[in-house]
Amino acid sequence: MKVKANCKINLGLDVLRRRDDGYHDLSTVMYPVRGLYDELEITPAASDGVEFVAAGMTVDCPPEQNICVKSHRLMRERYGVGGVRVALDKRVPFGAGLGGGSSDGTAVVVALNEIFSLGLGEDELIAVAAELGSDTAFFVRNTPQLCEGRGEIMTPVDVDLRGMRIAIVKPRASVSTREAYSGVRPSLPARPLSERIAEPVERWQGSVKNDFEESVFALYPEIGEVKRALLDAGAVYASMSGSGSAVFGLFDDENAAERLRSMTPYIFEM
Repeated sequence: MKVKANCKINLGLDVLRRRDDGYHDLSTVMYPVRGLYDELEITPAASDGVEFVAAGMTVDCPPEQNICVKSHRLMRERYGVGGVRVALDKRVPFGAGLGGGSSDGTAVVVALNEIFSLGLGEDELIAVAAELGSDTAFFVRNTPQLCEGRGEIMTPVDVDLRGMRIAIVKPRASVSTREAYSGVRPSLPARPLSERIAEPVERWQGSVKNDFEESVFALYPEIGEVKRALLDAGAVYASMSGSGSAVFGLFDDENAAERLRSMTPYIFEM
């Protein structure tokens, strides 16, 4: 089975409060970017375990710690699935806040459900995927969702960016999740994100925000400079995605977006 595991962007991200369990309650709108994806080929194998091979971008972790391998291990423990071979062609930049790893892990869960005819419904798939990380559950639905709690509480949201262009820039700097959270200051916004995101895209800048930007930009000024460059180039909305370091700009002018080709190869129609 061949699968395209697309990435996501965060249209706004409010860090609301620190929880007693050490995590944070969030409110964010995740939106799939189908033009930028990893490719996976997942096939049954004679062994009980998983044979994992990777190509494309080199991910700095041992194969046994790759989320694709963890996904198979979880599904084997939970549902007794057999062995598989997973071939990953990594194309989505990692350490970027684009959810590429989470998408890969969820893609394996969904594929194993089909390959081994488990008959798991959406709720069961979401529950399994959520055990792998905070963003993974989103990719079961893979449609615009208001994500709350740690990201696992999802509500469909009516945001339609079709016809716009997106430019995604991955600076050289990478921001660890731990680093991003260490500098953030949780707070409750005057208006919930669900209200602000319902406004026209042209009104988002300055209203729809990412709470990680202030501390991350202070540590890595070059990431903030990318956001300013996107806005100067004509983006109607620009933001860092997740905890960074990727920054995206939304354009309603195709030519303005295409002029950024020298800055980034990641330009797609939404």
